[in-house]
Amino acid sequence: MGPTRSRSPRCSPCMGGGAPGGAGGCGLEEAAAHGEPPQDKAPGRSLHGEEPTQEQGQSDREGAAETKHQGLSTAPVPLHWSGGGDIDHVSLGNEEWNPWEADEKNEQIASQQRYENNVKMIKNAKSHLEETSLRVQIWGKAAIGLYLWQHIFEGHLEPADVTAPWREGSQKAGKTYFSFITGPSVVPGYFSVEAENVVLVLNGREKAKIAYATQWLHYAQTLIQTHKIQRVAVVLLGNEQCNNEWIQPYLKRHGGFVNLLFVTYDYALVNEADIFQWPLGVATYRNFPVVEPSWSMLHDPRSYLCNFLGTVYKNSSRETLMEILKQDGLDKLCWIAAREQWQPQETNESFKNYQDALLQSDLTLSPVGINTECYRIYEACSYGSLPVIEDVMTPGDCGNSSMYHSAPLQLLKTMGAPFIFIKNWKELPAILEKEKQMSLQEKIQRRKKLIEWYQNFKAWMRQKFINTLENSFLPSDKG
Repeated sequence: MGPTRSRSPRCSPCMGGGAPGGAGGCGLEEAAAHGEPPQDKAPGRSLHGEEPTQEQGQSDREGAAETKHQGLSTAPVPLHWSGGGDIDHVSLGNEEWNPWEADEKNEQIASQQRYENNVKMIKNAKSHLEETSLRVQIWGKAAIGLYLWQHIFEGHLEPADVTAPWREGSQKAGKTYFSFITGPSVVPGYFSVEAENVVLVLNGREKAKIAYATQWLHYAQTLIQTHKIQRVAVVLLGNEQCNNEWIQPYLKRHGGFVNLLFVTYDYALVNEADIFQWPLGVATYRNFPVVEPSWSMLHDPRSYLCNFLGTVYKNSSRETLMEILKQDGLDKLCWIAAREQWQPQETNESFKNYQDALLQSDLTLSPVGINTECYRIYEACSYGSLPVIEDVMTPGDCGNSSMYHSAPLQLLKTMGAPFIFIKNWKELPAILEKEKQMSLQEKIQRRKKLIEWYQNFKAWMRQKFINTLENSFLPSDKG
């Protein structure tokens, strides 16, 4: 059995007269708190989307026909007198008391017709809603899934503890209700598959990770074959040299079952049809947080012109960078902390130093590593520190695709990233000299522009992701 997750009892169906979220009603917020997709309150349904009883439904339909579609007042209905002083009957129908019986009958017929048309419209709308609603469950089995959920989707996870064995969240976006699960307790066959459509987030950087990823793909394939799920998309942390051939046989275009692939780095097979480039994002595996811009982040003077905290590999351009910074004392103007060996995990102290360096520097230097794209680019954007990027291709199979011709960093360039791109670190002294001449006001405007661009970039990626899933997973409208 999978982890047992407690569910709060659902609130009772909204009864007549209760305002949504108020006394006698179940608000959208309360429904969301129970882990349910928020529902628009359509006529003839409660906020929970439950069918009314026959008696309630008839009453609701009559009320809707009389008030909404005739423009009637909700004031008490006037009594219909038949003369003489005795009450003959009470009319619950027409707009006002009408002494002309023939006209009244005609109006009743028209009212009935409007009611029948309204019922037909509701049925059609309900049918259309059922056709276009999509439920997607995201299985976060690589840290890049947290960038997707918490940074791009701005989603929350419960519990908040990053070490928890099981974490989950949900939200509605567009026509789709998304749920997200992650953690070491999410194991094939030991959790509830709650949607026919699955997004599988995997790590394909190295052989050991690929072996683990293929286990998940085989599990998803079994669920497809047994009709437990219908469609699968994969978000893949790709190999830094774009050696991703192992995933090709799983794609539907090659006889597999994966409908869509979102992959990091400048993968040459990106086609914007079923293979899409995805941003590397921040180092969520090091628990890099979602950073909310503050007034001081935007407006305060920063102590350093630039920063570089990272590994300096032998015979790399990073060695050239260090040499140039030492010339003319430029390293005194920047926060530099170089190390000779890469460290996969930060200590609390080193991680805080890194965040402080981003926050207190106008520029963040981003030399190439195994790939040009690195977490540092996105992390600098989070703190309003402008990336200065070494714009050169690295060895391997990454490069231009049929859709993009500006590698490296095709995705960021296509989205108009306001970075400084350089081909050689010998250009850096002139850039830093220009920085010295900039006024604080100019730097403030640049920070605002950078942070606004990054927020828009994430929003654009979110919308593109949703649109791509809906266009692929939803049945096309032939009507």
